[in-house]
Amino acid sequence: MSEDILINITPQETRVALIVQGAVQELHVERTLSRGMAGNIYLGKVVRVLPGMQSAFIDIGLERAAFLHVADIWEARPHEHGNGNGNGNGAQTPIEKLLYDGQSIMVQVIKDPIGTKGARLSTQISIAGRMLVYLPQDSHIGISQRIEKESEREALRARVQKLLPADEKGGFIIRTMAEDASEADLQMDIDYLRKTWATISQQMRSKPAPTLLYQDLSLAQRVLRDFVNDDTSTIQVDSRENYQKLQQFGALYTPSVLAKLVHYTGERPLFDLYGVEEEIERALGRRVDLKSGGYLIIDQTEAMTTIDVNTGSYVNGRNFDDTIFKTNLEAAHAIARQLRLRNLGGIIILDFIDMDSSEHRNAVLAELNKALARDRTKVSVSGFSALGLVEMTRKRTRESLAHILCEVCPACHGKGQVKTARTVCYEILRELLREAKQFNPREFRILASQVVIDMFLEEESQHLAMLGDFIGKPISLQVENLYHQEQYDIILM
Repeated sequence: MSEDILINITPQETRVALIVQGAVQELHVERTLSRGMAGNIYLGKVVRVLPGMQSAFIDIGLERAAFLHVADIWEARPHEHGNGNGNGNGAQTPIEKLLYDGQSIMVQVIKDPIGTKGARLSTQISIAGRMLVYLPQDSHIGISQRIEKESEREALRARVQKLLPADEKGGFIIRTMAEDASEADLQMDIDYLRKTWATISQQMRSKPAPTLLYQDLSLAQRVLRDFVNDDTSTIQVDSRENYQKLQQFGALYTPSVLAKLVHYTGERPLFDLYGVEEEIERALGRRVDLKSGGYLIIDQTEAMTTIDVNTGSYVNGRNFDDTIFKTNLEAAHAIARQLRLRNLGGIIILDFIDMDSSEHRNAVLAELNKALARDRTKVSVSGFSALGLVEMTRKRTRESLAHILCEVCPACHGKGQVKTARTVCYEILRELLREAKQFNPREFRILASQVVIDMFLEEESQHLAMLGDFIGKPISLQVENLYHQEQYDIILM
């Protein structure tokens, strides 16, 4: 299927949309002030070693110390080329024997800070290229698991091994994109990665900790490196300056994609032209309407995301079971698309409409797996549980779209609901009674939102008057337009 990639760049942020057959399939946002740190390499300083947790906090120059677990410490050993901290017999060296407070250490961010959690680190360094990933501390050549045929894996390994210089001590992981790469492309990748590592090594010797040694590519550059494939028709960029920068980057690093790079010069904003702005608005809502008349309800919480499927107004099937089955099939595709659009990760619970037929359940599950196959992020799907729910996980690599673009509502504090005006009125009446027992002012004045004051003037006027008579003090009302519905103050005059 033909794909178009749209890149909207402003000084404050870069936004990328992947369009397939006129529909937005993926959205990526990178803000200048909060650019992701995954992949960055730092010279850090050990702040504190925690033997009980077998972890350490590392200062890498950020507001919060980053976290390093013993399992993420690379410990090179003779005749062993594994991943992580090991000694060949399954045992791990305790972290207190590997690190000490004040020690300088090279680390790489493997997970961005999320919420109150600091960045997660690893001491195994990897530098991603277009075709290859460079592992300067390891000497083996690995192959992407997506390349399944053993003959192809061995052929690729031999091709890369042949291109490596005699003095190469590092290793490589061959990415899926290397399957159809020419030897010139592979050689260009190897040269780029070796040069990058040489620069990092030189900086590490000359700079004090904590300091940034290497920053991963910008979102626009990663598009050229990772997103473009044979199905990509055009990469449209709406900024002349950044179009020229991407041309320069592409000429050095991804020359094969230069022919697809286009500078968009239309008067209408690029995202407006393709309806991306409207799609972003819809991706921030709870409800997603299906073409058949059914709909999804998506609720994102701290622990997990739940997606509920409903038939809505769809009744076009031959019978009710047929209606349910067709709605669930359509929902499977919509769910896969929404996971990519919203970048939802972690545990995800899908509540399809109950189906009595095991054949229908298997068909819906197969359709869901088929729709998820195009996802760039690792996804694992379980079958239907005893309660009729589908449990799945999607690797959490960065903040979701809602977390990037939105914040917790100051009125409801994330509950998704606020107290009614009548409930707030009754709270105020109780508070007035408490205040009257402790203080003896000349008058009480209630400051509240317009809707609460209106309730006191109309439906609750009798209760307010009764309380005034009971405490023997006048009560006045004042509208505060900046107050939200639950907010109020009682002033002693």
